[in-house]
Amino acid sequence: MKHKLFIVDDHPMVIEGFKALLSQNEEIIIVGSAENAFQAIDFLKKNEVDIAFLDINLPDISGIDLCKKIRTEFPTIQCLALSTFNDRNYVSKMIENGASGYLLKNSSKEEIMQAIEAVSKGNMFFNVDYQKQNTSKYDQKPILTRRELEVLKEIAEGLTNQQIADKLFISITTVSTHRQNLMLKLETSNTALLIKMAVKYELI
Repeated sequence: MKHKLFIVDDHPMVIEGFKALLSQNEEIIIVGSAENAFQAIDFLKKNEVDIAFLDINLPDISGIDLCKKIRTEFPTIQCLALSTFNDRNYVSKMIENGASGYLLKNSSKEEIMQAIEAVSKGNMFFNVDYQKQNTSKYDQKPILTRRELEVLKEIAEGLTNQQIADKLFISITTVSTHRQNLMLKLETSNTALLIKMAVKYELI
């Protein structure tokens, strides 16, 4: 029986690289790919998938949040994180949200195959050091989307919502929403505290 794989990554070269790497394996069929969470959910509603590879750093909804949504709405699908970050906090968050493993993007073909075999049998697979430890509040770095990081950096530069909107080619309403989300995630109530916490977490 072939393993039906689905890849979510906003870099086409990553998707094509995975396809090229695994295309010769008779046990695998890559049934599709998506560049963001919304495309991914839409695809999963219409297609049968066994294992979903999820990039952590997606444009709008993070792979961590997407993992939780997939595991809730499509519980038979196993999720594997795909990331450039060897970060214990990211690994921990993915596991909490139901992922079956965590792979670095520079993984070898052998490691990817080991991961597929492991999760298909109900096991877990990591090629990063994972130790779930008790951490203080300030060790638990908030997970921000790429766009939130962009907005945060512009806020730190002192730009207004309108200036940020013009620079990033998005609406002022979108900027305002990102600013509110940033304050919620960093548990702050004003811009000065937001920047202070961003520095503490080394986000800027």
